[in-house]
Amino acid sequence: MFSWEWPWLFALVPLPLLLRIFLSTRERAPQAVRVPFYNELQAISDAEIRSKTPTWVMGLLAGLVWVALVTAAARPMWTGEPMPLPQEGRDLMLAVDISRSMSEKDMQVSNGYVDRITAVKAVVGDFIQQRIGDRIGLILFGQQGYLQTPLTFDSQTVQVQLSEAQLGFAGNATAIGDAIGLSIKRLRDRPAESRILILLTDGANTAGTDPRAAADIAAEANIRIHTVGVGSDSRVVSGLFGQRRTVNPSADLDEDTLQYIADKTGGQYFRARNPNELINIYAQLDALEPVPEEQTFRPTRSLFHWPLVLAILLSAILVGARLLNNWRLAR
Repeated sequence: MFSWEWPWLFALVPLPLLLRIFLSTRERAPQAVRVPFYNELQAISDAEIRSKTPTWVMGLLAGLVWVALVTAAARPMWTGEPMPLPQEGRDLMLAVDISRSMSEKDMQVSNGYVDRITAVKAVVGDFIQQRIGDRIGLILFGQQGYLQTPLTFDSQTVQVQLSEAQLGFAGNATAIGDAIGLSIKRLRDRPAESRILILLTDGANTAGTDPRAAADIAAEANIRIHTVGVGSDSRVVSGLFGQRRTVNPSADLDEDTLQYIADKTGGQYFRARNPNELINIYAQLDALEPVPEEQTFRPTRSLFHWPLVLAILLSAILVGARLLNNWRLAR
């Protein structure tokens, strides 16, 4: 899109003409003097005029120089199409439990059940894809925690790393405290307002650091932790002789500790008993920790140098014409 930065400067275009008219009206007519050899002087003057560049050409060149200078001063601009700005949102660590208990098939989908880790990979994978503008990191933990993906804007890589996670790779116990401690190391040097950890587990801490002590340290480091407890509350199973009974697959889930971690660090605790609840939880997390709004800018390019170059060229032609006239008169 073409525009002018100071279009009001075009009001100066007629200024030289107005000045000429104003000054000419103030000039007084000279006194007439009778010259006996007037005819000879007139002949000489006519010859000089014929040898010179016409006055109207000189005036036109001067006028074009003035118009070009005013055009350059008005700052013509070219504005391009909107372009997205690089965004930097939050530093978001995801800690996912990959202990053997995550293989429990108690997440009901339609008329069947899927294991916990399959539901988690599907829902959390979609959540990762929506976090455009955030630095996302992935911690996987079992008996010990390890950093699978450092903080990065490459959400696609984080999603792939999560989808390829194998149960039992980090041991069969659950080290919630170690996962929090590893997150603290990765987040403590990041901007204070953007340190977030989302921790998902289906059990209780059975190895490593005390998770409550780790939560206290996280609170001192201004790291906000949202905790998610995953697993169904009840499931009907068949006994040895065909009897059917109801069991609680999440009996080992330590909700008190997860609630403590969330409360201590200013986060929230969520309970996911099925995939739909898990989807709703991550939708709530999106609302609690919104991604930055997309911002755009329109690149602008100044074009003032083109009329300025034209003014310089026309000025050179005008000066050349005056020098040529002087040379002709000198002959």
